[in-house]
Parts: sequence; C-alpha cells; structure tokens
Amino acid sequence: MGDVVIMNFFYDKPIETAELRRRTGDLAAFASIRETVLDNGSERGVRSLVLRNASGLEVEVLVDRGFDLGGARWRGIPFGWRSGNGFRHPGLHEADAEEGLSWLRALDGLLVTGGLDHALFGGEYDAGHYAYPPKQTVKHGLHGRITAIPARLLSVEEDWQDVGGVLRVRGEVTQATSFGEHLRLTRTVEIDIFGDEVRVSDTVDNLGFERTPHMFLYHLNLGWPFVDEGSELVAPIRRQLWASESTAEQGVPFSPIAAPIRGFVEQVWEHELQADHAGDHRVVLVAPDRAHGVEVRWDAENMPNFFEWQNLRDGQYGLGLEPSSNHVEGEQAARDAGELTWLEHGERRDYRLAVRVLHSPDSIAGAVQAVREIAL
Repeated sequence: MGDVVIMNFFYDKPIETAELRRRTGDLAAFASIRETVLDNGSERGVRSLVLRNASGLEVEVLVDRGFDLGGARWRGIPFGWRSGNGFRHPGLHEADAEEGLSWLRALDGLLVTGGLDHALFGGEYDAGHYAYPPKQTVKHGLHGRITAIPARLLSVEEDWQDVGGVLRVRGEVTQATSFGEHLRLTRTVEIDIFGDEVRVSDTVDNLGFERTPHMFLYHLNLGWPFVDEGSELVAPIRRQLWASESTAEQGVPFSPIAAPIRGFVEQVWEHELQADHAGDHRVVLVAPDRAHGVEVRWDAENMPNFFEWQNLRDGQYGLGLEPSSNHVEGEQAARDAGELTWLEHGERRDYRLAVRVLHSPDSIAGAVQAVREIAL
C-alpha cells in the first residue's frame, strides 16, 4: 500500500495562488464574496455580502442594515451572537417607537453600530445649532438611527495576489434630514484570503454646513460556544468607572461568564482600559476550553471608552464588547462636561476595529500574554 495522504481541509499556511489555480477552475471554491438578497419573513429584501476565506472564516455584511456584520463563523462554528430578531428589513424599523427602545428589535449579529449623531440611551436634546425655529429640540432613541439605514454599495473586490490576498467590500451610509444632520459613514470590511481576522475601517464626515454632534459606538456581540459558563474576559483594566444597578443586585461578576440564567437582567460595566504601545485598546475573550477565543482591538484615540454588556438570560445568551467614543452616561452628560464631539462642515473622524478568532492553545496564550503585558 502507498503512503496515506492526510488531507488538510483548512489552510493554516498560505498556498501560492498559481498552485490553487492548477487545482480548480474557479478560485471561488476556496475564497469568495457572494452577493445575496434575503428573501423570507422580516428579512425579505435585505442585501448581504458573504465573505468566505480559505482558512474557514465567514462573515456576512448587511448592506441594507448600515453595512453592519451579521452572521459570523469560524470553520462552521458561530462566534457572532444571534438574538432571535433576525436581520429585519429597515423598512420595518420605527426609530421613535417604544419610547426610544425600538432599536432592540434591530439588535442582532456580530456588529451593530451606534451613531451617527447619537449613541447610548436616548432623550431630548437642544437643536438650536440647526437654526430651524420649528425644531428647537431633537429626540433620539437608544443608539441612534444608523443601523436601520441602507448603505450604498461602492465596491466588491476579490484581490488575489501571488500568495493569498484580501476580500474587501466598501459602502457608505448617509444619515440626513432637512434642517438637521447630514453625516456620512464610509465603511470598509475586509478579511485576508488566508487568515482569521475581520477588519472594519470607518470614516464619518459632516457633509452638512451646520455644526453637528457626533457619537459612535461598536456593539460587538459574541455568542455560544465562544461565550459559555467559564468564559473569561481578559483586559488591561485600570479601574471600573460605572456599573449598572443590576450588577450589585444579582452579584454576577464581569468575569468569568456565568451559565444562562432565567430572567437575568442585563448587566453593564464601563471599564477604563490601558492602551498598548501602538495606541490600541485590546481585550480577549477566552472560551472555557482554553483553546478558542476572540481578540478585539481598536484605535483608542477616537474610541477611548469600553463597555461590557452581559445578556445572560435564557434564549438571549450573549456578551457585548463595546468600544465607544463617549462614556456610558450618554449625550447629555457629554454635553454638560464639554466632551461631546462636534463636526464642522468637512470634518471627519476615523475609526478601526479588528476581530480575530483564536483557535489554538498557543494563539490563546499569546493573546492573553500580550494583554497582560499592557497592564505592567
């Protein structure tokens, strides 16, 4: 008998593109971007882009849902959270309903963005800067309007190189009203053809000619089996700036993560983090097996704040890691403290986020060590 050949179905090491071409008539067999339209139930009509690479990373970009990230899998295993809401068509969203809490009906998937002129809890705020007498104030719901605004798709690129390459999509979302804000989010999402990381690069600029408030938040949501009883959040925490009342009432710690709890009341912490030498914030979620996890990093300059959101109730079980431009107290507190960002015409803010799947004991150990060294 000849030697037994053990197939490596997942490419842990990049392979030359020329060699791949010898083995298939279509490189999409290994990595591709597929443009789809969801076509059933409340999701009907939502355009999406499915980025799938040769290493086993798959992520869905929801074009009609603010260019946010929907389903996410690593080698067939989900790491993005699913709430049960589904990726509802934006036409079903009522931004001002339920006393500003209707955003909760749109909360689903790996990444839900808060902004562009407001994030965090809603309220009524002065709108005199828009110089429109009938509009003395403006009302905002939870986390603003951006997630329910369809994007304009700008480009879809499968950039194959001599070895590997990048799958890249780009879109823009415009949030505008007459006599009010006119802000634009331009977002690029990319994954390497051989790799384990999703990268999001964002620019928000003011197309209007009125000075406009700007707030921005990444509601990054992780789910089972990466989130489970015993999962550990590793972060260079300097101190805790804020915690919801439910943390004291329920006594469930921020780490390790508890098992699902019937009737659990959401818990939120604001952790003050220490940035690394490159100016990034970095946190790691370690699964109970200590062989899998997720590393999240982002630019600390424009998103200096970080919240941990625990939703551990039965049927909703998940963990939110939330980089933010503002503290958890929200817009009014930022206005009062002089900390609210205002964009003049043509001004912009840039943001970046990377989510890396950790899939071996060595990658877990390296990521945890890197975080712990920040705190030294």
